Amino acid sequence: MERIIEEIREDLDRRIAVAADRLADRTLTEDPAYAALLGRGELRARIHHTLRQAVEGLVRGARGLPPDLSDARATGALRAEQGLPLDSLHRVYRGCGRALWQSLTEAVAAHDRAALPRLLPGAPALWDVLDRMTDAASEGYHRAEGVRGERERERRAALLDALLDGTGTAAEAAARLGLPARGRFAVIVLGGGGAGEAGEPGGPTAGRPGGAGGTAAAPRVLWRLRADGETGLAELGHHPLESLRELLDPLAVRAGVSPVVTDPQEVAGARRLAGLALRTAPRSGGPGTALLDERLPGALVAADAELAARLRRVVLGPVLALPPEDCRVLLTTLGTWLTCQGSTTYAAQRLYCHRNTVSNRLRRLEQLTGRALSDPAHVVELALAHAAVIQRPTAPAPPAPEGPGDLGDPPGSPGPAVAPVAAVPPARHAGPTPAGTARRSPRPPG
Repeated sequence: MERIIEEIREDLDRRIAVAADRLADRTLTEDPAYAALLGRGELRARIHHTLRQAVEGLVRGARGLPPDLSDARATGALRAEQGLPLDSLHRVYRGCGRALWQSLTEAVAAHDRAALPRLLPGAPALWDVLDRMTDAASEGYHRAEGVRGERERERRAALLDALLDGTGTAAEAAARLGLPARGRFAVIVLGGGGAGEAGEPGGPTAGRPGGAGGTAAAPRVLWRLRADGETGLAELGHHPLESLRELLDPLAVRAGVSPVVTDPQEVAGARRLAGLALRTAPRSGGPGTALLDERLPGALVAADAELAARLRRVVLGPVLALPPEDCRVLLTTLGTWLTCQGSTTYAAQRLYCHRNTVSNRLRRLEQLTGRALSDPAHVVELALAHAAVIQRPTAPAPPAPEGPGDLGDPPGSPGPAVAPVAAVPPARHAGPTPAGTARRSPRPPG
């Protein structure tokens, strides 16, 4: 092959130049991606260079040397940086192979038609060189694409951080993320165990941590995974806020969801509210999604840790001082009674015990706390104090200071032992309350 090429070198160079002209014109006509990226002169020069590199690869192969692939890798990396589709790059390399083989056969035939059979054994070598050049270009393309993708993910992550943290210009960050200047947004904060890596900025699929996107059936969500947790910014569009619960429930995670906001400048505040909503989600009883507007009393307690501790101590201190099992039973009964809207009958059904058992437990709770379940103000206090107990971290708290200014729990009250108290999720659609049992205190009159 080397001898044949040397014999026709001058004619081959001329034919390669003509082939480069033709291939450049055909590529610009048939491939819009190349037409939008390069002018004819630059594309023709690159094709001509590739054809000459392939000829040199044939010569090196005849000498037992591998082809020089550095230029092909550089070309692949450059096209990736420019955003050219990989299929377009492959088509040009295939076109170069056909053009070079045609130029070779024409040059050999013009020089000595009888020498054409000598060219046939070189065909596999030619396609091997072109295949290796194409593979090297693909390697350079993928490597550069990975670097470019990482830079793009970092850029989008920084823009999303600016929205979630309230730093920078919210309108500009939203525009660069492809979000509207006015719309319907909500923030999602996941509890421990969130599955996923930040995709667009944090990834490719909607509704899944680690991903971003959206379909007609689900809102678009941009996810962000940081050291302080996993957060999603949902662009709701026409979807109701409730659709986020449907999107999150299959993921088996605890999640808090903010109210709807309409301006990107409100996203940072919505993130704080989503964090409060997450703190109201039950830690026991399985994963769940807490929408802030459905958990406002609990969120009110979660907003101030010192007042929550004071509420536990002042309202439920005597209950928390009981042996752990007694404490758990009374708090579970109170939570269930509140969930059942004050119906002793329904509470008994949920607790699998007799109605009188529930009444006796509630009377004991009234005696211990000094609060009557027939007094709406007292019920509010007990409900908020119960929420403060449910939200209390399961890890042991540091010792509370003693003395009149103590805001912690009373000495001797159980710490982690209270955590297993069952938190019954609020009923979304409460049924009718049986006559004679609705919202009545178990305390007998008189």
